[in-house]
Amino acid sequence: MTIVDKTLTEDEDSKRWGPRGTAGATFAGLLEFENVSKRFGRTAAVMDVSLKLHPGEIACLLGPSGCGKTTLLRIAAGIEKPDLGRLLFDGQEMAGPSRFVPPERRNIGLMFQDFALFPHLSILDNVAFGLRNLPRKEAHTIALHALERVGLASYAANFPHHLSGGEQQRVALARAVVPRPQVMLMDEPFSGLDQRLRESVRAETLTLLRETRASCLLVTHDPVEAMGLADRIFLMRQGRLIQAGTPEELYRKPADAAAARFFSDTNEIRGRLTGAAVDTPLGLFPAPPYASGQTAIVMVRPQGIKRARQGEGIEGFVTETRFQGDDVKCTVIFQGIEEPLTALIDSRSAPVKGQAAWFTIDQEHVFVFEFGSAAPIS
Repeated sequence: MTIVDKTLTEDEDSKRWGPRGTAGATFAGLLEFENVSKRFGRTAAVMDVSLKLHPGEIACLLGPSGCGKTTLLRIAAGIEKPDLGRLLFDGQEMAGPSRFVPPERRNIGLMFQDFALFPHLSILDNVAFGLRNLPRKEAHTIALHALERVGLASYAANFPHHLSGGEQQRVALARAVVPRPQVMLMDEPFSGLDQRLRESVRAETLTLLRETRASCLLVTHDPVEAMGLADRIFLMRQGRLIQAGTPEELYRKPADAAAARFFSDTNEIRGRLTGAAVDTPLGLFPAPPYASGQTAIVMVRPQGIKRARQGEGIEGFVTETRFQGDDVKCTVIFQGIEEPLTALIDSRSAPVKGQAAWFTIDQEHVFVFEFGSAAPIS
């Protein structure tokens, strides 16, 4: 094969996915964490986490930096041992009080954000690295098919430094899936790519994962990425599992105020609970019965503030507008609320800066929580 010397730019790379075959399927595995805890010195990285990754499921461990999601992934990979609890793979204990199975015996594929390609090996040899138990010719045939699937068969003789970031990411993906693992573990694999390339590579990765049918547990701090990829999301905070469910469940029914903030921007105002409603300057919002006079926090997503006809809804004064394509980001002052609120209004009906306008509130984008408490009220 002839070495291709040209290194593609990130933008060119996104257009160069060549002819691709179909990835080989595997038998997906069931991965279970049972009351897993892990400490590093005085720091509790993971505390009593229990969750299941079902066969063929793509799930995301989502949360801010330091919340314990990567530690869970490393425990699943066999890089770390849990202090308490057990890790089960298809019902068999991989790590726990009585057993520890090393990484190479877990039939798990690993993919990290730095790609971890071997610089001294060709692209073909990098992909074939996990097939060392096969004859060299057979391993290269299988590896070449994997490269074909990710559109890089013509680069098989090149070395990693000849490739762009997006191409290296696809090589790492091919290497991870070529042994046909039952479970794929991915640690923020798209974080090193620019936004436009990230979206295209993410879509191709999802297609490949569906084809291989492997169970996949992916770590990310990006809620948009999690909602776009996952069948289920496990939301982590300070070493604990806060909420688990489908992307729609977590977006529409956040477990607490912090979870609501994590999935989108919010406007937050205080109100008084009076019976089954919360009284605010924006109006009454339904809530379960609580003692009269109790303070609540009402969270309204910017897209929940809608433009209304003149004289309908609530009047507000528009102090700022920012065109964002389909939407206009508006800063609006409402009577009785100290801080201005942010609204995302369809650009075809956006109000004019420096003028009064009328607005309504979409209840679908409103969440009510007891002030100072993580417990949801609605």
